[in-house]
Parts: sequence; C-alpha cells; structure tokens
Amino acid sequence: MRTPTNIQTIMQDGKPAFAVIPFDEYVRLFPEAHRIPEGDAIPHEVVGLTIKKGYTLVRAWREYLKLTQTEVAERMGITQAALSQMEAGRKRLRKATLEKLAAAMGIGVEQLR
Repeated sequence: MRTPTNIQTIMQDGKPAFAVIPFDEYVRLFPEAHRIPEGDAIPHEVVGLTIKKGYTLVRAWREYLKLTQTEVAERMGITQAALSQMEAGRKRLRKATLEKLAAAMGIGVEQLR
C-alpha cells in the first residue's frame, strides 16, 4: 500500500480534527465513493454521453457504471435483447420499468428521467 506523503491536518481546539488528502489519493483509496451522486444529480460524464453520442440515459448510466447489458438484464430478470430495446429509446418506459432499471444499476429513479 502506498502511504500518502502530502496529508494536511486541520486542527481544532489544539487537536487534530480533519485530515485532507489529495483527490487522486482519495479516488485510489475509495474508487466507488464518488461515482454515483445521491438524489437526482447526474454526473457530467453521463450527460456527456447523452449529448455527444446520442445515448439514452439508460445506456449512458450503464456504460458510466461499466456494466454490460447482460449484467443489468440478469439483475432485472429480463433478456439482454429486452434491455437493448429499452436502451434504444424508441418507447417511453413505464414507471415500474424505470424502478427496476434504477435498482439494477444502483441509482435513483429520478436519475433516469
């Protein structure tokens, strides 16, 4: 394990209260901690995939989370082909379907709308 050498200690009432480490080190130590924002926030990378590549939010989220169609489909109890159709975006997805998709990817339903 690498030991960080540039840690900043913030004191409060003469005692160490906080330790600040470089963001790259934080990401290395906690790789998944920053990937999925809470609430209805959508990461810049997901928005970028919808704009630059024309992906639906379903596909953009799946790729951002580095999941395959097969993995998500298995978590939902559907076929990979059915998920592929959902990702194509030709039909509006029902609320129940959005809830299953969100649960399968570990995100909030609001993040798929």
